[in-house]
Amino acid sequence: MSNNFFNPVEECYSVDELRAVQDQRLRQVVRHTDLNSRYFHERYQAAGIDSAGFRGLDDLHALPFMSKIDFREQYPDGMCCVPKDRIVEMHMSSGSTGTPVVMLYTQHDVDQWAECMARCYCMAGAKPGDVVQITPGLGLFNGGFGCFHGARANGMFIIPAGPGNTQRQIHLARDFKTRVLVGVVSYGTRIMEMMQEMKVSLPDLEIGIFGAEAFSDAMKAKLRDGMGIDAYDIYGMTETGGIGTLGQDCCAHNGTHVWEDHYIVEVLDATTHQPVADGQLGELIVTSLTREALPVIRFRTGDLTSVLSREKCVCGRSHVRLAPISGRVDDMLIIKGVNFFPSQVEQSLMKIPGVLPQYQIFVNDVNGVKELYIKVEAEKGVTGHQIVKQLREDLGFSPDGDVFPAGTLPRQDGKAKRVFYMKNGVEIQ
Repeated sequence: MSNNFFNPVEECYSVDELRAVQDQRLRQVVRHTDLNSRYFHERYQAAGIDSAGFRGLDDLHALPFMSKIDFREQYPDGMCCVPKDRIVEMHMSSGSTGTPVVMLYTQHDVDQWAECMARCYCMAGAKPGDVVQITPGLGLFNGGFGCFHGARANGMFIIPAGPGNTQRQIHLARDFKTRVLVGVVSYGTRIMEMMQEMKVSLPDLEIGIFGAEAFSDAMKAKLRDGMGIDAYDIYGMTETGGIGTLGQDCCAHNGTHVWEDHYIVEVLDATTHQPVADGQLGELIVTSLTREALPVIRFRTGDLTSVLSREKCVCGRSHVRLAPISGRVDDMLIIKGVNFFPSQVEQSLMKIPGVLPQYQIFVNDVNGVKELYIKVEAEKGVTGHQIVKQLREDLGFSPDGDVFPAGTLPRQDGKAKRVFYMKNGVEIQ
């Protein structure tokens, strides 16, 4: 088992060391936000919190929650905790509707982001000098720049390819001997398809780091087998500072290691907001400990996960491991009395030999009754009966659906749109 570390001391803290670091940094960040942001000061006052007497981890539960709503109400910089002349960079959410979520960065914050992302690269086996091909856009969306900052910190050869022009991506990877590929999950599947169409292999490509979308074990296996790589699931979001800030799975592929010296994570019941037992599904709550411009304090991510283990991993890291994100609090589907998440549909479809990674889920409200219709690409020989049978076994009911030849369904260079909502057959925008 490979033990590739960027920061071997902090990645392998003992339980007592980690708790002491978290306690000290939590006190500091609460004091910092209280003294430097009217937004945070007013929230703490309303919750009866005096930051001067705040007791660290013992008082964590008393801190008020944050959510995306706070970011949107305080747009563009109403929560900022540093003078504007210290801001060196900004990014914002990739969503196309509503007020965007903006994240601001001091140089310290950029360095913190680079540290977390460099840890992810090393954990996947990437070394200084390795060629890394960055396919997320290097723009307002944080993905490309996070990959860049981390690769620079890790001393890697950077190809800032950005999204799209998939044939060129493959030529670049072949010509420059790319060893590490980074992208959103669905674009990874697009590159894999194009490699098959072009009948080429990339013998130097060994590591794929993918994120930004649900990433089932079955989809990970498709990418691993189709591209001949070891595939990793990276985690982070705009509100926590960007891609890789929260963590990634290691070579054991047994859960996401969270960088607990930088972030405190809680898993709470989404309704009662009380802690759930390890192993039980709940909403992930995140508190950033080391960010300056815009820390998050008990941020409700909306992501559903569970604690897999708090024991030291075989890779040597001691930080908590979380289960892959199974869905979001607000994207649960209820069809014919059955509750499930889109990620469960993906997991079910990928079990079927010959089914390809492209699929679409349509939720159609017909006079108040919700129906499910699924389109999926598959190789010749795969039948709709097989699809329906597998979904019935896994979900407990039989949705309608059709099988399409490879290359039929639309592709996106960025995040794939998987779920479409309709009313009486007309898509709801």
